Amino acid sequence: MASSFLSFSLLFISLCTADGFMEEVVDRCDFNSSDLNDIEYIRSYYYNKLEYTRFSSSVGEYVGYTEYGVKNAAFWNKDKSNLAAMRAQKETYCKNNVGNEYSAALTQSVKPYVRLQSVAPSGGKHRSMLVCSVFDFYPKLIKVSWTRDGQEVTSDVTSTDELADGDWYYQIHSHLEYTPRSGEKISCVVEHASLKEPLVTDWDPSMPESERNKIAIGASGLILGLILSLAGFIYYKTKARGQTSTHTSDQNPHLRPAPTPQTSSHLRPVHTSDQYPHLRPEPTPQTSSHLRPVHTSDQFPHLRPVPTPQTRTHISDQYPHLRPEPTPQTSTHTSDQFTPQTSTHLRPVHTSDQYHTPQTSSHLRPEPTPQTSTHTSD
Repeated sequence: MASSFLSFSLLFISLCTADGFMEEVVDRCDFNSSDLNDIEYIRSYYYNKLEYTRFSSSVGEYVGYTEYGVKNAAFWNKDKSNLAAMRAQKETYCKNNVGNEYSAALTQSVKPYVRLQSVAPSGGKHRSMLVCSVFDFYPKLIKVSWTRDGQEVTSDVTSTDELADGDWYYQIHSHLEYTPRSGEKISCVVEHASLKEPLVTDWDPSMPESERNKIAIGASGLILGLILSLAGFIYYKTKARGQTSTHTSDQNPHLRPAPTPQTSSHLRPVHTSDQYPHLRPEPTPQTSSHLRPVHTSDQFPHLRPVPTPQTRTHISDQYPHLRPEPTPQTSTHTSDQFTPQTSTHLRPVHTSDQYHTPQTSSHLRPEPTPQTSTHTSD
């Protein structure tokens, strides 16, 4: 069949594992349309990858290719029922599967994409070479051609076959050797079933895409390096300026600003009177609080109560016979004999008499009231 025919194959494998030998049976349908007349059913028998017997719907019987295959073909052809079943496989097996393939995949198409580039010619030739690469297209049939200033080029053109990628897609590569001329226009033309019109890709001789990418990457790296260098220089200058300011204050103490007096925040807050002593109020004299409490009479003498006069009773007043004889004396008034004394045993002792604090201002203590001891005998 023609090379453009599409093939659909179904593989039945029978393995004989003894001594590593293998026998396989392959059923396939060759077709170029869904019409039954354009379909051929083929069953092939292989032993160690060598085909020894085949049945073809076009022949209608078995054919042997080896001595063993010829014997098998002669034996199977004698079985008329077997031959009738094999001849029916073209319609019962192939026609149904070919229709499924057309509806599912064969009527679909995928547009190719084209890459045009310049390469150095092999063999040390001085002529230039262009390569038109076409990728990821389906179905397989495709046409790639070249035009130069609108005219199709047929000489110095070589192309590869359609190469299967293994995933239903194909690729093809076409080469053109030429001598560059100023102002000329060279194009790669692709025709495919997925395209409504030919896909034309013009060659730009200014600079290859790979070279432009290299220049773009290099420029990007240069700009990034300049930015990083500038950032480092700014950081260095800022740090150096701060160190210079610190050294100046260390070498010239008179230029260093005076620190503001601060009290320890964990002890007590700073009071205004600590910063400005002339605003501090005069302290009020106080008695020592740990000796005795401050009495109201100490602060206000005129409020102290006047002590009641007390007379002292002598034992001789109760027992006259024990009284000593009086010595003749000049009549002296009792006030002349006795200096006014305050009888301490006749009045309660005030706390201020026992604990006289030197810090207490003497002019604040009230003057004691004179007490006259009056004797009964007088």
